[in-house]
Amino acid sequence: MITFKIKRFNELSLVELYSVLQLRSEVFVMEQNCVYQDIDGKDEKAIHVVGYYEGKIVAYTRIFKKGDYFDEASIGRVVISPKYRDKKWGHSLINVSIDAIKEVFNDTKITISAQQYLTKFYQAHGFVQTSEMYLEDDIPHIQMKRN
Repeated sequence: MITFKIKRFNELSLVELYSVLQLRSEVFVMEQNCVYQDIDGKDEKAIHVVGYYEGKIVAYTRIFKKGDYFDEASIGRVVISPKYRDKKWGHSLINVSIDAIKEVFNDTKITISAQQYLTKFYQAHGFVQTSEMYLEDDIPHIQMKRN
């Protein structure tokens, strides 16, 4: 069973931080064949939602309070290890991230920049499309909001 922990940047151990960056690089750089600056200086402001399975980090998001990324609170860097996608943990990860925004920031309005192919996934969690498609790092994205 996957377990989640919510941590501030300075609460991540060096091993956890390394594992998170490795997972993000594996998916966003290697798998999606996208050269971009993942380490963007925003991790220090973020709250980190980290999913563990059998002692390994296998799922991750970072969340922001309103004003730190968008006008509303936000969820980003949503990632599940390719080895565990068959477990359908993405839904748990998003639910935990939404709950963390409520708990940590006392907020329910959320804006995300979603990869377009995941529209239905995010709609299942109450998000609605609020923009036309745009390219972010050459990948089709849309803005979505949840109240």
